[in-house]
This record gives sequence, C-alpha cells and structure tokens, in this order.
Amino acid sequence: MTVAVESPSPLAFTEGIQYFGDPWPEFETLGQRPVIAQQSQAIADSTDRAAVYQSLLAADALRYLVLQMTASKSSGHPGGFASCVEAYVALLMLGHKNVFTEVGHHAPGFYAAMFMDQSLEEMGITTVQHLRDRFRERHGLLGHLSGQIPGLLGPAGPLGQGQHFAMAAALLHRNRLFPFTLGDGGLGEPYVMSSMGHFHTAYPQVTNFLPVLAWNGFSQEHHSMVSTQSNEAMTAYWKAQGFDTVILVDAKAFDRDGEQSGPYVDSTAFPFEQRLAFMAAVLEAAQTAAQSALGGRLTVLILKQLKGAGVHARGAKSHNLYAHHTLDNPEIVAALKARALPPQAWEIVRQNLSRAGGGPAAKTVVTESVLPLPEIGPLPLEEFAIAGEPKVATTAMGALVAKVGQIDRRYLVTNADGNAASGIGNINQALKIIHPTADDDYFQGPNGQVYEPLSEDACAGLAAGLSLLGGRALWCSYESFAINGLPILQTVTQAMAELRRPTPSIVTLYTAGALEQGRNGWTHQRPEVENYFAAMMRNGNVYPLFPIDANSIQVTYEWALGTHNKGMIITASKSPLPLRITLAQARQGIETGAVVLQDVPGTEQGKVLTFAVIGDMTLIPVFEAAASLEAEGYGVRIVSVINPRRLYRPSDVAWESCSEPDGVFLNDSRFEALFAGDALIGVTGGASAMLEPILLRSSLRRDVFAWKRGETTASAGELMAFNGITAEALTKRALELLH
Repeated sequence: MTVAVESPSPLAFTEGIQYFGDPWPEFETLGQRPVIAQQSQAIADSTDRAAVYQSLLAADALRYLVLQMTASKSSGHPGGFASCVEAYVALLMLGHKNVFTEVGHHAPGFYAAMFMDQSLEEMGITTVQHLRDRFRERHGLLGHLSGQIPGLLGPAGPLGQGQHFAMAAALLHRNRLFPFTLGDGGLGEPYVMSSMGHFHTAYPQVTNFLPVLAWNGFSQEHHSMVSTQSNEAMTAYWKAQGFDTVILVDAKAFDRDGEQSGPYVDSTAFPFEQRLAFMAAVLEAAQTAAQSALGGRLTVLILKQLKGAGVHARGAKSHNLYAHHTLDNPEIVAALKARALPPQAWEIVRQNLSRAGGGPAAKTVVTESVLPLPEIGPLPLEEFAIAGEPKVATTAMGALVAKVGQIDRRYLVTNADGNAASGIGNINQALKIIHPTADDDYFQGPNGQVYEPLSEDACAGLAAGLSLLGGRALWCSYESFAINGLPILQTVTQAMAELRRPTPSIVTLYTAGALEQGRNGWTHQRPEVENYFAAMMRNGNVYPLFPIDANSIQVTYEWALGTHNKGMIITASKSPLPLRITLAQARQGIETGAVVLQDVPGTEQGKVLTFAVIGDMTLIPVFEAAASLEAEGYGVRIVSVINPRRLYRPSDVAWESCSEPDGVFLNDSRFEALFAGDALIGVTGGASAMLEPILLRSSLRRDVFAWKRGETTASAGELMAFNGITAEALTKRALELLH
C-alpha cells in the first residue's frame, strides 16, 4: 500500500518526497539500526543479511530520488544509472566513495547519492524539495556532472573520458580505490579500452582503478552494439584487453521463475527474496573486485541488468524523459509508488551513506582538499643573446620541463608522436620514457615520467586528469594531431573554471605547426585547432600563448607553471629561429598581451602601418614587408601578440565567474598606444579568429592575413605563399590601406 503523505517532522530532509510506502518484510529486525556503525567507514560483513537488506534499501532510495528529481523537470536521464545502482551502492556501503563516471547521463544517480550522504548541504540543498527545485538549474545540479558539485570528483560529458580521471587519481593516490561507471553504449568509444591498456602497460603496479560496466543491453535510442554478446564473450573480451580479474553478475541468473524473457532482466521485478539474493551477489562481487584491484590485479566489475530497472520504462525508452513525463504522468506515478519507502527506511539509508567512507563525500573524497606538491622554486632560465645564432624554442622549454620533473617526481609529460620529433628530446633524456623494456639508446625504462601512447586522447586525458586532480602535467602534441585530444581538454578546463579549490593549470605544448609540415601535406596541417582555443578564450580561464623565440618560450612556460585552474596552450615551432626579445620583454608581452618588436617612424610619407602578428614563422614575411615599406618612406610598427586573451576587453570574457579569476586586461589607452598607426594588418599562420581581440578594439583601417587551406609544399615559405601570406602581398595591402 502507498499513500501520499506529508513529510514527518523529525525527518526534515524528506520534505518533497511525494510517496511513502509500507515497511518491507523483516524491517523490524533488519532495518532498525544502521549497519554502518558510528565512527565506522563501511559495513562490517558483506555477507550479513542486514547489510544486504540495507544496501537494497539504499538502491531503491536512489532509484526513487532519480525518478522524482528528473520528472520534476520532465528532463534528464534515469535509465542508465537505474540499471547499475546495486553495484554503485555496494561500493559505497563498502566504504569506497571516490567514484567517477564515464557516463554524464548517470548524473541524477550521483546527485541522489550526494544528497543522501549530506554532501549537497554545502550547496544549501537540504531537502528533497530543494533537490527537485535545483535539478538542471543555474547554480544548481547540472544535467551532466561537474566538478563544482560537492563530493563529486570530476566532470562527465562526452563519452570515453571517465577512465582518464580514475587512472589519474589512482596514480596520485595509490592506497585508495577509484571505481568509475561505464555504460555498454560508451564501451564502443575506441579510447576507453586502448587508454586503459597502455596505462596498465606503463604502470602495471597501479591497479587501484575499477571499471564498473553497466551492461544493460541498450544505448540511448537503440540496443547497444554489445547487446548480442554472451557472458562468455564479454568475459573473454575484457580478458583479451589485459584484465586479470573479470567479475560478472547477471541478474538473469536470479530470475528463478523465468518470468522475464530475453538476456537482460529487471531485478526489481523479482520476488523479495530473489531481490535480496541478487543484492547479496552484487555486494560480494564488489567486495571481491575492490580487494582484487587494491591487491594488484587489473579488475573489472560487470553488472548485467536491463536498462531502466525499477524506473518508469525499460530499455532505451528509459534513457530520457520528455515533456509529458511530469510527476502526474501515470508511468512516473506508478514507478514512484513502486519504489516508495517508509520514512524510517529513508533515515537508515541516510545514516549509512553519510557514514560510509568516513563521512560525507564533500568532506572525504580526494578532490575535496589540495594535493601537496613539491615547491619548484625559481626555474633556471637561460637568456640567449638577441644577435646570437637561431635557437629551437621548444628545446629551450624542454630543459625547464626536465628540471621540473626532476624536482616533482610525480610530474608527467605526455606525447603521442614522440618528444624527439618536436625538438624536446632533452625531456626524454632527463626524465625517460615509461616503458617495460629498459633501453638507454631510446631513453626508456619502467620508472620514467614521459608517457607516450599513440593516442592523443590518452595523452590529453591523463595529463588533464592529473591537473584536475591536483597534480602537475604537460601534454605535448603536434598541433596537427591535437584535435583528437581537445574534447577532454575542453571538459577539464571548463571544470577547472568551476572548481571550489585551486589546482595546477593544465599546460600544453603544440609544436611543428602547419607551416612546418609542408612536405607532409594537408593531412598534417590542422591550424583550425586554434579556432577551438580562440572560442575557448572567452571562457575566462583559457590562454592560447604564442612565444616567438627561445627566450620568450621559457618565460611563457614559467608563467603557465605558476598558475591555477586554467588551460595554458603554448604553441611554438621546432625549427631554429632568430632571437627577437629578451626575457624581460617576454614578461612584458605575457602581462600586457603583446610586445613591440619594431617601431620605425615614417619619413617622407609620414604614415605608419602596424602589423599585429601571431606566431613565430609568420614574422619572417612581415619583417620583409616592413623593409619594403620603410624603403618607400612609411613607418612600420611590428607587434608580436603573445597572450591574446589579455587583449580582450573585460566584458568580452566570462572571467568573473571563474575559480581563481584573472581580471587583468590591457586598458583602452595602453591598447591604443600599443597598436597605434594609420592602418593595421593582422597576420597569423593559423586561424584568423585568434586575432579577434585586436580587431574588436582597433578603430584603424585594417585587414587580416591568415590560414586558408593546406597543401603539400617544400617549405614553410611556400605554404605561407599558397595561403597568400607573403611579403609582396602584405606590402601591397599595406599600401592600399594607407592611401
């Protein structure tokens, strides 16, 4: 029997629960006292009937909250989490609260758990009504997980990312377990298994991350592509991927009456004793999986149960709520009544989940405190003479990276295409490539600090994950290949903007840009990557940085290393290039956004053309054009744009809402002085959008020279010419603008 009642006054947190049910069988003996005692962090015995009973209570409580929360907004995703909730609850009851997810659609379940363990009280969410009101609202509970939610360790959005966070956490905290839920729809993402495989090869002793596969037979709108596999085939698949221990619990084995057809069944439809038997099996499996993972064996826990178990629909139809799924919808009402618990049961669940893991997740998980890091101290910058021979900028930065890695032994450098190919082989020499085969010729060995899987996603994922979780890391990539790692970089930088604690910025180094890849043709020319970061600059915590020589790149890295909660995107060439500015000038360029390289007043003509230049190689045709214009009596000012984010107006950028906000922008008077002249030409070897801060503010007659399309060429100069970036073209357009 279920009835609509008002919340009992002693249980204020239940305000907003629409339906309470009768006590379950044996509640008077198994549900009177929390099985996680005060001052305890977990159940004492996973085989204890009361522990199984109360774990099942928690599973249904979370199902209820997920459905009421999502239906209150007729929006959200209840089905996927509902199919794996027994596994999630089992891990919590065993004291493992550092849980990530690869599935953003599991967000309502994680929010429900954080509510029940009192973590959300830090957001002022103290009742179920608050939970309903603030779901999918600004300053509330986002539709997908975010690191700003108390108790949640990381964001979840695009599929294929959760394992990176779990592996990064496992690397930083060797004595804790980091499970992450994984959907069988997301299992089709190519990066999930390959990244775990490379990580395990590099770090065979780091097994304290635990994939928890929700094998429910369905993706978002259809059957999952692994829905036809047998249990034996799924087990063999994970074994083939290097997993030592594969633990699979199939709800079908507990359908003793055989009332449900098909390979995927709903355990909530079982008779009560069978529900308890299923929960007991999951609890035992979670215990075994946790011990295995913490004991040095690569382990996966698989829960096979029909998608939507215990909510309003089954299969793919349970994935998403639509406008008609209100709290008055008959399907929603029926499902809520079926999951309704008595008030006393809600209190038991709350006490257990609040005590599990040593307290609310908002107080106990690893991301709720700042990770102590070694002090780096002053970096050994080397000032190269301006008139000296050309130097490779990336090599100069590599020397500093090596120093940081030698001080901070947890510092990790990732690169899919090889550091040596980017002019930073000195990093390998100092820190060594992580590889099970020791070989001095290749600077590799099992205890290195350079992580080199042939996957940009794996490189970006682990580096970004380490930064998000409080460590230092550097992702290096060819600009042309970085595209495959950008989604997780974007996820992490956005999460950093929301974090409630400082964490080291994620630093990247993109080398061998399109201009250096002429002979390889358009397949290796992807400067549109810069468009990605040009858009992200407006987030407020993303900084594309363009050092122009071996001096400025050292200052750029030094600055990036000392920042927090930001994305620092350094782009530089691996070719020897002239030294153009001092260390002091570079610091000025970082702080103000740009630095003047040349300022020649006009003579006979009197007019001045200003070049605003992004990049290092693009300066070559610009200086040639300047010489031609000066020969005709025109003045030329060449301004190198090193930190374009500084050149926006404060109102252009969402900096005030960022964690660790940076409100430093070049004011109008200084901008006018820096880009003074009679006409302006913006020049970049990449995307024109990166010049937007200047084009928005300049009132001069102006034009832009930028990348158009890739082609196979013999040199960088020929490739620039193909895109119209030549001294002749620049000179011609300058004269047109000046007249």
